Amino acid sequence: MTLTQAAGTALGLSGRTGDTTPEALPVDVRRRISALARTPRLLIACDYDGALTPTDTGDTNTARPHPLAVRALRELADLPATTCAVISSRPLTSLATLSRLPAEIHLVGAHGTEPDTALHTHPSNKPTALQALREHVEATATCYIGGGDGEEDALAHLTGPDAGIRVGEHTAPTMAAHTIPDTPTAALFLAALVTERRAWTFGERPTPIERLSLLSNQTSVALVGPDARLAWLCHPEPDSGAVFAEILGGRSAGTFALAPAHGGQPLGQRYEPGTMTVHTRFAGLHVTDYLAHPTQRGRTDLVRVLSGTAPTLVEFAPRPDFGRTPVRLRAHTDGLVVQGADFPMVLHAPGVQWAIDHDGVHDSARATVHPTSEHPVVLELRLGTGDLSAAPVAETDRRRAVRDHWAGWLDTLSLPVAARELAARSALTLRGLCTPSGGVMAAATTSLPEEIGGVRNWDYRYCWLRDGALTVRALVSLGSTAEADAFLDWVHRVVATVPSPELLRPLYTLAGTDLGPEETIESLAGYAGSRPVRVGNAADHQVQLDVFGPVVELIADLAHRRGVLADRDWELVRSMAEAVARRWHEPDHGIWEERDEPRQRVYSKVMCWVTLDRAVRLADRFGRVVDPVWGPLAADIAAEVVAKGWNETVGAYTTAYEGEDLDAASLHIGLSGLLDPADERFQATVTAVEAGLRQGPTVYRYRRDDGLPGGEGGFHLCTAWLIEAYLLTGRGVEAEELFAHLVERAGPTGLIPEEFDPDSERALGNHPQAYSHLGLIRCAQLLDQHS
Repeated sequence: MTLTQAAGTALGLSGRTGDTTPEALPVDVRRRISALARTPRLLIACDYDGALTPTDTGDTNTARPHPLAVRALRELADLPATTCAVISSRPLTSLATLSRLPAEIHLVGAHGTEPDTALHTHPSNKPTALQALREHVEATATCYIGGGDGEEDALAHLTGPDAGIRVGEHTAPTMAAHTIPDTPTAALFLAALVTERRAWTFGERPTPIERLSLLSNQTSVALVGPDARLAWLCHPEPDSGAVFAEILGGRSAGTFALAPAHGGQPLGQRYEPGTMTVHTRFAGLHVTDYLAHPTQRGRTDLVRVLSGTAPTLVEFAPRPDFGRTPVRLRAHTDGLVVQGADFPMVLHAPGVQWAIDHDGVHDSARATVHPTSEHPVVLELRLGTGDLSAAPVAETDRRRAVRDHWAGWLDTLSLPVAARELAARSALTLRGLCTPSGGVMAAATTSLPEEIGGVRNWDYRYCWLRDGALTVRALVSLGSTAEADAFLDWVHRVVATVPSPELLRPLYTLAGTDLGPEETIESLAGYAGSRPVRVGNAADHQVQLDVFGPVVELIADLAHRRGVLADRDWELVRSMAEAVARRWHEPDHGIWEERDEPRQRVYSKVMCWVTLDRAVRLADRFGRVVDPVWGPLAADIAAEVVAKGWNETVGAYTTAYEGEDLDAASLHIGLSGLLDPADERFQATVTAVEAGLRQGPTVYRYRRDDGLPGGEGGFHLCTAWLIEAYLLTGRGVEAEELFAHLVERAGPTGLIPEEFDPDSERALGNHPQAYSHLGLIRCAQLLDQHS
């Protein structure tokens, strides 16, 4: 829905024409509405006479405000972080009696000297009243709509992101940035602002996270909604700026939508078996989506095939860099040329007739196409090239090559029997998160929230040493080693960039370089209004001492599978062990990257022990020379964590030495083999985690105050750990029941995000999440062994 349609629908204007539609607003005014709507704390102040009510009514003592303006002000005042006020020359009592505005709208009478609320400073005129209100609500932007005489002083005090609107025909120059002709248009301005502000505050009605399907050619990834809308696509790398981010910012963040003209709803969506090709079905329309294999570095082709008999509406509105880059579209015989991005981009669509609209910043294109059963319509979004010529390979051949690439690989795997189809989809998903650089995405997205409306929104599009090692290790367990080799090459390159291995950061870009500073995209509403939307991840500066263990375990698994330990990999083991030897005693931020003070965490100590223990075992198995310090140090770490990690009051191993709070990650004291699973202390810890952190079908990481506001859902990876702990402690029935719950958390196409909220029964977190899928594979394998 466009701004015009949204405002008209929300405020009862649909079907009207002329100057009572938002189209009557000048382009510069509409652009300012969008900017104002996206400010964190907004103050809207209006004059009464001339702005809310016309000055030519004859009897000013009976002048009532425009009803649309009243409704809009009321709805604006009801929105979070939005304040409305009327500043008038009329006495406060007269203003209140005449306007009959609701109490949530502040009134300031007598030329700004009579406020209806206590302000930090008592105003002496309209400009000081405006300033006092701004300070009172800590507004990040102010919109002042002036209509009568004497407004220029107030308008002159607006600066920066503020906006001044002058109403009426005036011969004298004005300090206002924008002018509109009359009071009805001022009311329309407020109505349009309501719609935009509400959409930005709460987000457009979002697609449930688990219903988003992943496309991948390993160079790029994309997400497609169940209605065939392109919800997410970044370029030139998966951790670059988004070209389409509808899942985070609604239509204004990029749209590529396909839908039958008859308006029918989608009937279903599925993957082509064994592939990353997605099929979406409507009555009379079938949409096939896939990312073609790259023909050159830096190029991505998204192929969308429309078959059937239903005329189909196409809407195309790319918004590079999360919508921060203005876009122009140029129609061509063979498609559309996109201008404005810092890389070339075209939509190959021969013969399609486009209608291109411009909103003052961006272009959007719409068309109706007519596929037939014999002649499908093929749309190719090509990023990284300006070439609009026909593809040298037929679409059917390209699709067949994509199918063979994925299905051929899947056929080589040894998949578990338990939840076999879901395990296969998980394997494909994990491979889809692996990139040509060797870097592995923790998830395909940024800022899908851990709590709806909350601030726990993180960027997971990077490669963590821990996550990457666990991901490719899961693929090794299924029989695929190429991803592990590429990841270890990536790790070698990263290690070569630091003076000493203990200085490794927890995560890097997919290319293996340092991240830039974490920033927020203020213009995006966030998923269901969950802000901020973050790009980058400040956790790259944290100390996370657990990251070395998973890398060494990966090398151990590869060596045991192949019967040989490569010299290069042994050197990496030595680097990881040396890092642990130097820093194991330090407090750290841990696996959960808490933005709080470091602690002596049980899980991190266990992983330090794992690093040294596996290094010693590898040396024994493959005849390598081991540092004589490693064995005794591993024993010392184990003794310390067994003694200090146990909390007698709680009756369990807790998060850290100095606290009583539980953490699902502490289950690894038994899962790793540091403590015998038959040990009563481990069994007590399993029971404590079950009692304190499990809620129905899911398991929380912890329940403590971690220094951030709000809450989160249960973590699917933690659920997988508890399943494994159940099996180790002889509780097979509970393991099978909890695994069944984990399987049920998958979306219709088999993908699993990071978390699940058992109260609202909503999926949460970035999607699809590598942790969730590797956890499912691990549990399915263990259940096969158990049975």
